Amino acid sequence: MTNRGFMLDDQGKMNNFAIEPTVYIDDEPRTGFTPYAERLNGRLAMIGFVSLLALEVSTKHGLVSWLTHL
Repeated sequence: MTNRGFMLDDQGKMNNFAIEPTVYIDDEPRTGFTPYAERLNGRLAMIGFVSLLALEVSTKHGLVSWLTHL
C-alpha cells in the first residue's frame, strides 16, 4: 500500500526507506562521430572563437601580431 510515495505495511506503519528510481542503460555511444560529439565540438569552437574576439578587443592587437611578439 502506498501513500504519496511512502510505503505503509499491513499495520499502517510507515516505511521510511527511499523508493528506488527506475534504472536504464543509455544505448547511445558517446565516442566517435556521434551527434553528441559533433554538438560538443561545435559549442567548444564557438566558445574559442568568441574568446579570441574578446582577446583582440581587449588588447587592441590581432592574433597574428600577438603571437609574433611572444
